[in-house]
Amino acid sequence: MAAETTAPVTSSSPNGLAAVEQEIARACKDAGRDRTSVTLIAVSKTFDAEAISPVITAGQHVFGENRVQEAKAKWPGLMMAYPGIVLHLIGPLQSNKAKEAVALFHAIHSVDRPSICEALAKEMKLQGRQPELFIQINTGEEPQKAGVAPAEADAFIAACREKYGLTIAGLMCIPPVDEAPAPHFALTAKIAARNGLKNLSMGMSADFVTAIQFGATHVRVGSAIFGHR
Repeated sequence: MAAETTAPVTSSSPNGLAAVEQEIARACKDAGRDRTSVTLIAVSKTFDAEAISPVITAGQHVFGENRVQEAKAKWPGLMMAYPGIVLHLIGPLQSNKAKEAVALFHAIHSVDRPSICEALAKEMKLQGRQPELFIQINTGEEPQKAGVAPAEADAFIAACREKYGLTIAGLMCIPPVDEAPAPHFALTAKIAARNGLKNLSMGMSADFVTAIQFGATHVRVGSAIFGHR
């Protein structure tokens, strides 16, 4: 994989964070849920440390990155400066990046094929680290998008547990951009329920309120916090 670059950003405001927090609180109240049942993942991909720091100081400690190399370039220093950061990998993972991903991330949302399972199982054993693992479901069965097809999800979850010895924390989905997200959230929640999985990584800036209505436990919000890239 070629090294990724981080877009230079010279300033950031925590105002977006406050607005998102208010929306999450309102959505939880409307759904009859406790606010603590939803983890906000601030998606900081392409933003540099200078842009991220104000969001941390405003109280946000859970962040998401799409690429291992980009995260390696900026997060070790931020983690030293701000103890207590929790970092999630929410983008696709290549097998040859499993070692670095296990070392850096607290959660990985893109488990979707046997080669990743093998690589993660090996590295987790070698490093003695146990990041939370989410299986990505390709609810729209889009050929250009990563993830397990819904019809294959039950078998894949079983293989993760039985063949590879992985503990699966939950499921993740990214609905097609040109379709209503609600049916995709409902499908992901249904698959999770029948497999005894409690965590649902669903919803981004445009649809996290809907995702909370359908049981999302983790919402991945970037532009609503940091602004457009």
